[in-house]
Amino acid sequence: MARAAAAYYAGRDPFGRGGDFTTAPEISQAFGECLGLWAAVTWQMMGAPAPVRLVELGPGRGTLMADALRAVAEVMPAFRAAAEVHLVETSPALRAAQAARLPGAAWHERVEVVPAGPAIVIANEFFDALPIRQFIRREDGWRERFVAAGGFVEQAVEETPALPDTAPEGAVFEVSEAGLAIAHQLGGRLREQGGAALVLDYGPGEPGFGDSLQAMAGHGRADPLAEPGSVDITAHVPFPALAAAAREAGAATHGPLPMGLFLQRLGLMSRAAILARSNLRQAGLILSGAERLVAPEGMGRLFKALCLCHPGLAIPPGFEPA
Repeated sequence: MARAAAAYYAGRDPFGRGGDFTTAPEISQAFGECLGLWAAVTWQMMGAPAPVRLVELGPGRGTLMADALRAVAEVMPAFRAAAEVHLVETSPALRAAQAARLPGAAWHERVEVVPAGPAIVIANEFFDALPIRQFIRREDGWRERFVAAGGFVEQAVEETPALPDTAPEGAVFEVSEAGLAIAHQLGGRLREQGGAALVLDYGPGEPGFGDSLQAMAGHGRADPLAEPGSVDITAHVPFPALAAAAREAGAATHGPLPMGLFLQRLGLMSRAAILARSNLRQAGLILSGAERLVAPEGMGRLFKALCLCHPGLAIPPGFEPA
């Protein structure tokens, strides 16, 4: 599954109407603008270090970062001047698209090779694309699900990650070892060097069971085992586990909370209204796109926002207690 996912992204641009799915930055420019201003305010809370690494994990076409930089250049030019843009991206096709929008950015294959220093990290729909392991509770104990000969098979395994002590028979428990490793690495970096990381993705806010593996092609559901490397394979992000991994490394965490609530607190709908008034011809699309991001029946409830940060940092914008 991990090789199939890598092959899928390596040679294509899967975003937008002509691709397989659409992400939040492609739905509304207000999304990236609000996140840019979130980063700028967080930078001020950090003491305005210069330089600061502004990092995006899995930046897609570069749309989010381009919108963010445009907003902060206008509203907080000091942050724009201090920010060094670093992109963690392995796909040559997507790097080319990002370079067209983000001249002067630096690219990296892995999170851990981003240069040291205070950092603000944004990970929008990044963790859902990382590989997972699935364990199924059977009468004789936990078994792991593998892919073999074009189908799923189960087998007993001697060494497993920590699994729940009790679970009903047939329950599926997913573990994202790659995601937990990155969260742990980020937590350690933020504790030692300062900064914050914002994770926006879809998944449950509480731990639990369930088979969330899915594939998308042409904006519809697809068979995850059909034509490996030709469909987008994703799974729900285990937010509580990511937060625990970051705290284990010494970071503080805030959230997860529904993305719709987070974006409303950042003023996304107000920004969308301003954009709509300045472009009456597209006003309906602008407002409906913003509504899709915040509405519970859209992306607002399923998607979550989680912040990892230095333990001495005050609560970042959007995560204030209700």
